[in-house]
Amino acid sequence: MNKNFKRAAQGGFTLIELIVVIVILGILAATALPKFADLSGDARKASLQAAKASITSVSAMAHGKFLVDPTGNKTNVTMENVVLPMVNGYPGASTKLAAAAGLSTDDYTISPTTDSASVTTVTVSPKNVTAAGSCQVTYTPATADATTGVVTPPTIVVPSTINCN
Repeated sequence: MNKNFKRAAQGGFTLIELIVVIVILGILAATALPKFADLSGDARKASLQAAKASITSVSAMAHGKFLVDPTGNKTNVTMENVVLPMVNGYPGASTKLAAAAGLSTDDYTISPTTDSASVTTVTVSPKNVTAAGSCQVTYTPATADATTGVVTPPTIVVPSTINCN
């Protein structure tokens, strides 16, 4: 039994060629990795914008429901099985607002705060944020002028410079 292997008939890559390919792939991976590694901050910013839109929608829908309620209930509105306390025709500043907006404490830090003028606000920020002060949505409830009774709608603010790292 004579097996004749011809050198030209054998196919494959040499060890040097394989090492060169692996080195080239390593260089490409090292240059592409930083592009993908810093996407978590952008994801938190997008999540924050979505939270603002959700709170804005709930506020507007609760106000509309408040205006057309035939029962005359002017203290509470039920949205998404959450009873929202109403203040001046809009949702008050409570954590129930975030719950009605579908914002979970699993994903967000939700806290009512009181400022120096005794105005309670609700702040919502994504979890695991190191610079929470510049990565949050702040909901300040509607106010009414004591003499004219004119209602100013609530303000829902995201800082102009968002830092969600």
